Amino acid sequence: MSVLEAFILGIIQGLTEFLPVSSSGHLEIAKMLFGDSRVGSESMFMTVMLHGATALSTLVIFRKEIAEIVAGLVQFKWNEQTIFSLKIILSMIPAAVVGVVFSEEIESLFGGQIILVGVMLMVTAVLLFMADRAKTTEKGVSFWGAIIIGVAQAIAIVPGISRSGATISTTVLLGVDRSRATRFSFLMVVPLILGKMAKDLLSSDFSVQGESVLPIVIGFIGAFVTGLFACTWMIRLVRNSKLVYFSIYCALIGLIAVIGGVFF
Repeated sequence: MSVLEAFILGIIQGLTEFLPVSSSGHLEIAKMLFGDSRVGSESMFMTVMLHGATALSTLVIFRKEIAEIVAGLVQFKWNEQTIFSLKIILSMIPAAVVGVVFSEEIESLFGGQIILVGVMLMVTAVLLFMADRAKTTEKGVSFWGAIIIGVAQAIAIVPGISRSGATISTTVLLGVDRSRATRFSFLMVVPLILGKMAKDLLSSDFSVQGESVLPIVIGFIGAFVTGLFACTWMIRLVRNSKLVYFSIYCALIGLIAVIGGVFF
């Protein structure tokens, strides 16, 4: 993979991680267009590193909220920060279990499964359409709701299902305030991505070719910078109920991906 291709993939990741259009699905489509023949762990690692970049941009955008959560935890008090942290932990469990138990099966999904990506993008379109029509409320995330949102995040491991789209849509459909839904969705994924990165980096059977280091770094930078802007933009979009446009976009891209996978 060239540096330019890696940079383009980074920009795609930065935009699509926060916009509800499936970053993993778009990365798989882009890699197919670039003629990237890598499959399995090597292709998966590039995807994970780009996700790590957007996780870092999430930490920057929500640094005040994260600092408050950490401060509440170290005080060992049953306060709002502690309760919110426990809900984040609950929401992580389903995806963590799926990631550990089905790691090999998940890797196999990141090897040019374009038809699968297209179908899952259409599923994302349906979720976004339903969430856009949901009523605006002032409710927060409950403990039971955190588990349900976590299941949605676990399902979104499949490329083509937008993680932010699935979790934000599920949260909104549960009646949670849109701003709270967006905040919870973005914060719940950070520990999982960082944990996945650490696991891959420390894995004894993992290696990166020397010529692959620079493209990975360039892609990481592109995803991080783009992610800073996309995260802020997405918060405004969800608050203003603009999800239907992304629903239409996902349906169209999904249809194109399916047609491309069948005939090309």
